[in-house]
Amino acid sequence: QVQLVESGGGLVQAGGSLRLSCAASGGTFSSYTMGWFRQAPGKEREFVAAISGSGGSTVYADSVKGRFTISRDNGKNTVYLQVNSLKPEDTAVYYCAAGNAWYSSYDLRQVREYNYWGQGTQVTVSS
Repeated sequence: QVQLVESGGGLVQAGGSLRLSCAASGGTFSSYTMGWFRQAPGKEREFVAAISGSGGSTVYADSVKGRFTISRDNGKNTVYLQVNSLKPEDTAVYYCAAGNAWYSSYDLRQVREYNYWGQGTQVTVSS
C-alpha cells in the first residue's frame, strides 16, 4: 500500500510559478510510475504529466508542455511538478498518483491506470 501526500499549492498571480511536491510512503517508490492529474470544479480529472520509475521518461499533456516539468527524487521518495507561466485556466486541485507500470502514452493519461492517489493540493491562479 502506497500513501501519497501532496503539498505546495497556493494562490498565485497569472504568470507566476509554484513547485508541487508529492511525498510517498510504503512500497518501493522507484518501481512506480508517478503521475500528476488535476481537476477543476465541474470538470473531469485530467492528466497533466507522468514520469517513469527511473525518471528517464516523461509524458506531458499538450496544454502544459513547455510550462510544467515533472521530476522525481527516488532517494527522497518524492515526485515534483514545477509549474511555470501559470494561467487562470490552470486553477484546479492537483493530485499525484502512483501506477504499477510504464504504459503507452495513451494509457498513461488514463485515471484507471493509477492505483494510488493523494488527497490533492489546490492551485488557484488569479488574472
